[in-house]
Amino acid sequence: MSVRILDWHLLSSYAGLLSLAASIVYSGSYGSLPSKPYSFREKSKDGGNSEDSDDEEELERLSIEDAWLFPVFGSFALYGLYLIIKYYGSEWINLVLGWYFVTTGVGSVWAVLRSLVRFMIGKTRWRSFEKYSLRYSKGKSKDLGRISWRAPTMYLFPLAVLPSILYAASDSPKSALLTDILAVSFSFNAISLLQLDSFLTGSVVLGGLFVYDIWWVFGTEVMVKVATKVDAPIKLLWPKSMWLASDRGFVMLGLGDVVVPGIFVALALRYDVYQEQHGKGPRRVFFWASLTGYCFGLFTTMAVMHVFRASQPALLYISPACILSILIAGSMRGELRDMWEWVDGGRQAPKVADEKKTE
Repeated sequence: MSVRILDWHLLSSYAGLLSLAASIVYSGSYGSLPSKPYSFREKSKDGGNSEDSDDEEELERLSIEDAWLFPVFGSFALYGLYLIIKYYGSEWINLVLGWYFVTTGVGSVWAVLRSLVRFMIGKTRWRSFEKYSLRYSKGKSKDLGRISWRAPTMYLFPLAVLPSILYAASDSPKSALLTDILAVSFSFNAISLLQLDSFLTGSVVLGGLFVYDIWWVFGTEVMVKVATKVDAPIKLLWPKSMWLASDRGFVMLGLGDVVVPGIFVALALRYDVYQEQHGKGPRRVFFWASLTGYCFGLFTTMAVMHVFRASQPALLYISPACILSILIAGSMRGELRDMWEWVDGGRQAPKVADEKKTE
């Protein structure tokens, strides 16, 4: 037992995977922030046609009605993949999924590169570059939409194509580095774009997938079978070696265990920013509480997996850790009710905003 516990190569791989997952959640959460202050967004009547509308699209947020469907659709998709692998093998499904993710990976990596460059040079410099727009309409009066981009975006396209080309050209099993590049880009964009509307919705999503994960990992062989047979960028990989050698294989983490809690952590950050912009002062209390809860839940998953040498449903530990973290933070700050009643998108404001106006 002592030899297993002191396997520093394996422990370093857990640390690397945890750091990678936490970094994606952190950066994706900041990517989900609106470019305009909430107060401006609530008052704006321009319908998103301002000069910088290319920097932010109005996103549909997941509501409580959508939350119940997450585990249902997830179960159908997972079991469908399992049946295909069981009766027809994994070769052709890997081929189909591989080409699908290669194609979508171009746009995903492109979006990440754009966000990275914009962050590095700053918003002011970014907006100084020439802007191009492509409008599409029906007839002369009905404007269906517009696609806008800044000049540097086009120069990033060759770099965005490269990982997908190399991934498609490599033999199976695919390169872990290329798999991670595509998987990281998918995770970042999902956390940035897939937004919850409230902590109630987020708790329902985490709770539903908590049951989903337990059933498909402990109750059946489905989850483990699909995760190990599907050779596609739907998981993060880290070598079981301090020197990043692949001889001993890899530890892995499904993208669902990053994206689902990630959109919950992102919601906590947007709540903190909303409160800041409504007179609560500089703070990132709920963001850091939920991110800490995520890291603690993932650490617990790895510890249990290491000790018992068996696959673990990560959301079994991550879901309650994330929910409890924001409940504890809300209770300690006396904001539990305001936090729970808040709805992102300006449809409902916490009481603190109303109190500020009446003072």
